Formats: sequence, C-alpha cells, structure tokens
Amino acid sequence: MAYGWYCYKDMVAFTGMVVVESINVGLNILFKAATRKGMSSYVFIVYSYLLATLLLLPSSLFFHRSATLPPFSFSLFCKICLLGIIGSLTEIFGYAGVDYSSPTLASALSNLTPAFTFILAIIFSMEKLVLRSSSSQAKIVGTIVSISGAFAMTLYEGPPIVLTLSPSKSLHWPHSLLQSNWSIGGLLLAAENLLVPVWFIIQANIMKEYPVDLVVVFLYSLCTTVMCAAVALVAEPNSSAWRLKADISLVAIVYSGLFESFISTVIQTWALRLKGPVYVSLFKPLSIAIAAAMGVMFLGDTLHLGSVVGAIIISIGFYGVMWGKAKEEMMEGSGVGSLDQSSTQTTALLQHHISESCRKNTLLNDG
Repeated sequence: MAYGWYCYKDMVAFTGMVVVESINVGLNILFKAATRKGMSSYVFIVYSYLLATLLLLPSSLFFHRSATLPPFSFSLFCKICLLGIIGSLTEIFGYAGVDYSSPTLASALSNLTPAFTFILAIIFSMEKLVLRSSSSQAKIVGTIVSISGAFAMTLYEGPPIVLTLSPSKSLHWPHSLLQSNWSIGGLLLAAENLLVPVWFIIQANIMKEYPVDLVVVFLYSLCTTVMCAAVALVAEPNSSAWRLKADISLVAIVYSGLFESFISTVIQTWALRLKGPVYVSLFKPLSIAIAAAMGVMFLGDTLHLGSVVGAIIISIGFYGVMWGKAKEEMMEGSGVGSLDQSSTQTTALLQHHISESCRKNTLLNDG
C-alpha cells in the first residue's frame, strides 16, 4: 500500500511533468516547422486565440449560468484591455523569437522569468531586499547568473557540437545572417519573459477586483484575439497568408488551441495540487534538453556550444532563485523570520511562471 502511494505521488508526478514539458516544447517545434512551410506567426497567434476564445465562451456561460456575478465597471474593462495588450505583445515577441532563433533558445530563456519577477518586485516595492538573508543572497546571485547566461546564449553561438540528423534550409544561410537572426530572436524572447511578470501583476490586480476566473479569461482571450488580428492585418495584408491548408500549419494551430492548453493544463494543475509549485517549477530547465533533442531530430537544427553553456548557466541561476523562494516559504511556514505581505505576493507571482505563455497560465487558474 505504501509502495503504491509512493508510485502515485512520485513516479506518476515525475512522468506527468516530463510529459508537460514535452508538450510545451512540442508546440514550439510544430510552430517552427509550420513557419518553415510559410505560415505567418501573426496568423498563427490569431487563429490559436480565436479557437481558445470559441472554446471559452460556452465554458464561461455554463459554469456561471446560475451565479450572481459582481458588477462589471468600465475601469475593469480598461484593465482587461491592458492585460490583452501585454498578452498580445508577449505572444508576438515569443513566437517571433522562436521564428528567428530556435525552440531550444526559447526554452532556455523562459527560465529568466523568476529573475525578472524578482527584479520587478524590487522596483515596485513588492519585496524588501534583506542583504544579510541567505534567501535574498541566493535570489540576487541567481538573477545575475541567469541574466549572464542569457547574454552568453544570445550573443555567443560557438562551434557546432552535434551533427544534424536531417537537412535544414537554415544551414545554407550566411553565418553572419544566422548570428544576426539568433541575436534578434534572443532579444525578442528576453522581452517576452520580461513582460510575463508584468502580465501576472496586472492579472492579480484584476482577479482581486473581479474574482470570476472564466469570465476574465474569456474577455482577456477575446481582447487579445482582436488586438492580434489588428496587428496581423497590417503585418500580413496578403489574403493568401490567412488561408489554412491541411498541413503542419493546421496541426500546429489545433495543437495550440486544444491539445496544448487542455492536457498540459490538467497535468500541471494535478501536479501543482499534489506536489506544490516548487516541485512543478523544478522541471522547467528540463525543457532545454527536450527542445535541443527534438530540434535536432525533427527540425535538423545544429546544437552549438554557446547554447549548451548558456543553458547550463541559466539553469543554475534559475535554481538559485527558486531555492531562495523555497527557503522563504519554509521560513514562513515554520514562523522563523518575518515575511511581509508583499513578499508573499511575489512568491505567488513566481509560482505562476511554470507555464510557457500567458494564455496557458490563465487557463491553469481555471483548470
């Protein structure tokens, strides 16, 4: 009986989180493959959000059909629109970054979110910095190490260390162009992960004012769809770019709107309740190895030394920040030391970084 419970809590949870990271990386792999076939990243975002919005509409109506909803104000609508703007920029920067670089770089730089959250928490006085505290020291060092690793991974490509398993068109580009695209992609992905904690702060404020999850999620998704569509119509005026074909592009859109959001969300929610947020977040660096392996196998990407070195440095910094937050939570639970309310709020923001994109994090709250 005890052995069966151990398998349920540990082995099944471990397997589930590996599946989650594989699913998350799979979306970037499919997206990258679809863009190589000519699909526009703007069109992909619009169709993915449109599908999610259509799925959320009946869900919000069904689950809140008999509930008395709180009053909806114009200021709340403006906040949701602002959330939509931040979410739109996050999605555009993120997918454009993958298009310019690779899923491996995207997976590595996603681990910058805790470091950026910690920096923003200090700037907005959400967290007090105690230099003599080992947890604060760990977060400071981890933040510096993570950002250093991001610079190394973005600016230094290095020699190839793995032979490609399939031909890739990008291998025929001039090296200077490859390095330029890689750096642009890295900057876009860094901007995405800087916007994620900003999005969390705004979302937390909205949920305090209007704690009706599905309604907020639906309105956010609707606003983001409209905003991304407006940008896409300017960026992609050619009507042929909007025509969907029964190829990898359609698979990527359906995967993003259905498979990715649903299965990944359910497993993450289950693991979050069973093992806690720190356990779930510990699997984030695993996505780097998964992305590198899948990129080589399915996209014909070449793995370079700079990617490996930078990913290792970012992962070390990531674990440093998360160790600092975990120690603060332990101190709070045991009553040792004093954590103010703002530090607790920052911990809550860090817990949410386990999801790759803002929309998936929002759906996680409803799962």
